[in-house]
Amino acid sequence: MSSTATDNRTKVRAQAKWVRTSARKARIVLDHIRGRTVPEARTILTFTPRAAATDIAKVLRSAVANAEANHGLDGDELVVEAAYADEGPTLKRWKPRARGRVNRIRKRSCHVTLILSEPAAPKGETRRATRKPATQAKAPTTEKPAATSTPKAKTRRKKKEGAAA
Repeated sequence: MSSTATDNRTKVRAQAKWVRTSARKARIVLDHIRGRTVPEARTILTFTPRAAATDIAKVLRSAVANAEANHGLDGDELVVEAAYADEGPTLKRWKPRARGRVNRIRKRSCHVTLILSEPAAPKGETRRATRKPATQAKAPTTEKPAATSTPKAKTRRKKKEGAAA
């Protein structure tokens, strides 16, 4: 995680270790909430049918509680800056099969990390580029307008007709 010198936003981190789901399945859910505000992320996790969503919702609640208790921030104004799932230890189990054989069962786990931060800039302070007034006259151009070309659909149709003949 890199931080620029001009970025003075407070960041809050929460982590759940040894969550009993694979990191791959957790990453699918985490991709949905990355970059969202906390209320949006809560809503998404509430209506996500995947089992990893409940564990990730617990981590989100913990991160918001950390922000409110330790830094005095408002939880509803925070943004999910980073959300990732690292692989944890894998429990290896064996299942007996026919004719004395065995199948390996891998019970995977992951470590879920959420980093919340304050929004980059308040919505009222964002500025758009100003447009030039329509009263200004354009400078005359010496270039000729491009010749109109036929749409691709017509040329494809002609090629098909030529091939059929």
